[in-house]
Amino acid sequence: MERLILDIAHLLVSWLTGRGMAPVWADLLLLLLQWGTVLAIVTLNVLILIWLERKVSGFIQERLGPNRLGPFGVFQTIADTLKLLTKEDIIPTQTDRWIFKTAPMFFIIVAVMLYAVIPMGQDMAIVDLSAGLLFFISVGALSTICILMAGWGSNNKWSLLGAMRSVAQMISYEIPLAFSLLGVVMITGTLNLGEIVKAQDKVWFFVLQPLAFLTYFIAATAELNRGPFDMPEAEQELTAGAYTEYTGMRWALFFLAEYTNLVAVSALMATVFFGGWQGPLLPSWIWIIIKTYLIMLVFMWLKWTFPRIRMDHLMSFSWKVLIPISLINIVITGIGIKFIQGMGW
Repeated sequence: MERLILDIAHLLVSWLTGRGMAPVWADLLLLLLQWGTVLAIVTLNVLILIWLERKVSGFIQERLGPNRLGPFGVFQTIADTLKLLTKEDIIPTQTDRWIFKTAPMFFIIVAVMLYAVIPMGQDMAIVDLSAGLLFFISVGALSTICILMAGWGSNNKWSLLGAMRSVAQMISYEIPLAFSLLGVVMITGTLNLGEIVKAQDKVWFFVLQPLAFLTYFIAATAELNRGPFDMPEAEQELTAGAYTEYTGMRWALFFLAEYTNLVAVSALMATVFFGGWQGPLLPSWIWIIIKTYLIMLVFMWLKWTFPRIRMDHLMSFSWKVLIPISLINIVITGIGIKFIQGMGW
């Protein structure tokens, strides 16, 4: 299937150039079509994930979850989307209007950019960067600026406190998240995500790098602001955090970006630690979808199982536990690589 998709893409470019279109414009049109496909997938994913998370939370809490609109309540998310689209867009008079309006747009743009380097099948990355892993980490870090923009632009002390708390949390957990991936980079000798997947043809890296996998999973949970690390939206303390002043579709864009980030981080975890698109019988793009959704189900299970922890415990855990563990893992990996090279294996 993936080869068919690639062949169709190449045929489209050839047909356009044969019709007199300059190759650069044909490639640009193909790139726009690829990004349009990504946007469609992201939107569909969010509709599915919101319904799925409600069902998972209902199951864990012994409730039914959505069950009225459509079979098993599958149309509930569509109804909520229509509601948000029709709600009044309220902008407080004292806000910094330019920052207030652009923050949610930048947030969703940053979230979608993460998909550029993730191989969603064999040879199916939009951009096959040699430093794809570095691109993912660097672009993902920009979301902290978007959240700070939302809090600052709201001109609300509670929004600003929520934004500062979120930024402090995200920056603290970006460090062990990046360090946890260095062990894989040391083993493979590349930052290209496609090459990292190919290096797992015999054994997945979650077996060779269990400490790195656990560190990445915990740091990613905090980076996504998901429970039990959802401190930026601790309702009993900061109402809705940086998003307090947002209504309607502007608030929905933040919600959309959070789920878009969830899919991207889960897809990266599947790519780096679980063999990516590799698997028997099924097409490669189906395997990456299966692995990504299984990882997201674990994220949901954790959120609705464990209580929210205290902010000081959250920060201490990153600096005093995760960062030392990730550094120890780097040292152990380096020693292991040198030992194997010395043995001539």
